[in-house]
Parts: sequence; structure tokens; C-alpha cells
Amino acid sequence: MAIVGAIIDVKNGTLTMNVFDETIAFKVFEASKFPSDEHEVFHLDVIDTMVKEALPMSYLEPIEACITQSIRKEEVDSLEAVIAPLLLELICNMDSYIEVGKRYTNQFELLPPPTNKVLPSIVQALELELKQLPKHLKYAYLDENETLPVIIALHLETNDEKKLLRVLKEHKTTIGWSIANIKGINPTLYMHKILLEDNTMPKRDPQRRLNPNMKEEVRKEVMKLLDVGIIYPIFDNKWVSPVQVVPKKSGITVVKNEANELVPTWMTTGWRVCIYYRKLNTTTSQDHFPLPFIDQMLERLAGHSDYCFLDGYSGCNQIAIALEDQKKTTFTCPFGTFAYSWMPFGFCNHLATFQRCMISIFSDIVERFIEAFMDDFSVFDCKAFVQSPCQGMDFVFDKDCENAFNTLKKMLTTAPIIMPPYWSLAFELMCDASDYVVGAVLGQRVDK
Repeated sequence: MAIVGAIIDVKNGTLTMNVFDETIAFKVFEASKFPSDEHEVFHLDVIDTMVKEALPMSYLEPIEACITQSIRKEEVDSLEAVIAPLLLELICNMDSYIEVGKRYTNQFELLPPPTNKVLPSIVQALELELKQLPKHLKYAYLDENETLPVIIALHLETNDEKKLLRVLKEHKTTIGWSIANIKGINPTLYMHKILLEDNTMPKRDPQRRLNPNMKEEVRKEVMKLLDVGIIYPIFDNKWVSPVQVVPKKSGITVVKNEANELVPTWMTTGWRVCIYYRKLNTTTSQDHFPLPFIDQMLERLAGHSDYCFLDGYSGCNQIAIALEDQKKTTFTCPFGTFAYSWMPFGFCNHLATFQRCMISIFSDIVERFIEAFMDDFSVFDCKAFVQSPCQGMDFVFDKDCENAFNTLKKMLTTAPIIMPPYWSLAFELMCDASDYVVGAVLGQRVDK
């Protein structure tokens, strides 16, 4: 069978093509013997063939050939004169193959040198974008230049606000305004280990294509993590995971579509750089450390007068990874391959690891005046809003009790106001549950 100058011999499994005066035969059945990985290269060993053609000698074993046969200097000069032009011609012909092979090499883009090293906020002020707060909150600052903001209640009394700010100023080095403020948990106290299932085979994934906008986000993220020592370059590893860039969504908003209909839509505010650790996570032994129940935490938090809510800044990045497991976190991107020295987000068992670490640190005060759920901490006062009299003590109906009683009486004697919904405003689903019933209310926040 001949197709456009090519002859296919199905029986013998050969493909023969004529190029000018040269005939090239390709053996189909032997193609499977060669590797199919695009990152591997082939080489042609033509030196031995050229030597045999230029110097027709039947060599035996190498040692026997040296003993039984000898080459005079004239023969060596003659051999060099014959081989040199052939090698030169071979090198010239291989230049074209080098250009073709560049397509299959793993080319990484060089990262630019860091221009400005990120320093802690108390040393170098950062330009922070302050978001609009609800009406019952406000911003306060821990320095004179107003570069270290904190969020406090709006209706705090003057003395209480001064006391709160004084405590925050004394411990401002523990507050994180940027990733450079992260100090990390001492590895001797706690570390994250990656325990794989038995007979697990390593997986290496190639990098994924990124458009220019996503590539720029990856570059910024890699530069930031390199600058603070969360990741480091690595070159030899059996585990490699790709980088994935996903849209960062702020919530659902009702907008009009082309048909002038109001439809709920996710609003995208930016991009989030993630590592696709799915193959590594599926082969990792699961850690079943329990997380606290939300309803029980809310019951313990209810009935107190003062609260302080804290959010751990990049909480997972503050727990070190065991040295022998860091290579398993290797990821590839257009700028090279890197590994984590501190635990990344989205990692298998990172929730259990972080919760166990927090419980071990705050074990003597959890459920007494602090609640810890992952990297969210709720601190409350030790005195309840309305206390029951202890045995041998008289109950004193003070001003706080009177205010609580009047508020409760007003709520119980005032009928709720029901009105038609505003379709231009967002809806909120408020849920509540106890040991016996579950309730939900669909409502809206209308400022009037």
C-alpha cells in the first residue's frame, strides 16, 4: 500500500519513505521500545560505526585486542584524518536537531531579583487597604503614624478603650499585618508529618499552562513566599504537584442579566494561587482528630458581656513541616520547582494538625475564657452577663441586671415588623439549632 510516496508494509510492520535519493524505513513494532516521555532525549552512537568503517579491524575482547594487535602512529594519523571531517559534518547536521529538541525541554522563566525586602510592619510601614466596617465597629491605631490598625467596638467607654489599646500596644509584635510578621511555632513544640499509605508510588505531574494574568499572580506569590522563607528551590524529587490559579470570590450578589432579570452571581475580586495536591492527599493516611461542635461553642460563648475575636494570620504557614517530608510538597510552576518548609493551605490533614496544635497550646484555658476553632479565636470574660447567686451569697439586682431586664421586656412585648422584601438587596439565611429543633429565617438587612 502506497500513500503519497510512503509505502506501508502491514505484514512486516514497516513504513518506508523516499527523501530525494535516500530511502528511510521506520519499524512500527519497535517504536514501543523507546520512551514516550517528552522530557527524555535520544542519542545516536555513531562513533563505533565510523571507526569500523575507517579502520576495518575485527576486534575481539578489549584486552585481547590490545595484546594481539597494535596500531602504528601512521595509522593513528590516518584514522584522525578520516574521522575528523565526518565528525564535523555530524555536528553541523545535529544543529538542526537541537533547535527541534528545544520544544521538549522544560524551560523555566527566571525570577527577577527582589527589589524591596518585606520587613515586619513595626519596622517598615505598609500601605494597607482599609475596608468599610459595620456601624458598630471602628479602626484604632497602635502607633502615631496610623500604620498599625486594629478593629475595636465603637461604643466602648473611654477608659475601657484606653486599657484595651494599652494592652495591644504592649504586645503589638505578636499581631500580624503582613506575612513578614509571622514568627512561626517552635518546631520542637509541634511539626506536621506526611505519613503515606503502604506501597505508595510517587506521582510527578507536569506544570499547567497559565495565561499572562495568572502567571503574574504566580510570580508574585512565589516571590513573596521565597522572601519570607516559607518555600525554597528544589531540583530533585519524586513528588511534584502543579500550581492551580482559581478566582477569588467575595460572595453572591443579585445583578441583572441580558434579559433584565435579577439573578444571583458570584463576584470575582482577584485570583488565588493554590497547589493541586490531590494525588498526594489521596495517598496520605488520614488524621481523624476531631473539630469542636459549633453549637456547643456558641452555647459557651453566650451570656458574656465582653468579647475579643482574633483571626490567626496565615495560620497554617506557622507550623513547620518535618524535614524528611518537605520534598513531598514540591510544586512546579513557570519559574521552577519549589518545596514548602512550612505547612501550606489545602494540604491533607492540615485542619487536624492545626486544631491539635492549638488545643495543645491553650489546653489549660480552652472552654474557660477562650474558644479555638482552627485559626479563629474567641476570647470572653469570666463573668457572665447575668450571674446566678452562689450558695451563701445574696443576689444583687444592679444596674446591669436592670438594663438586661428592660431589654428583654421590650423584646417580648414588641411585635416584629413584617414587610415585603426589597428585591434589589441581598438576602440572608439565618439558622439556629438546639438539641431538639432546627430553625431558619430568610431576611434582609435594611438600614432605616
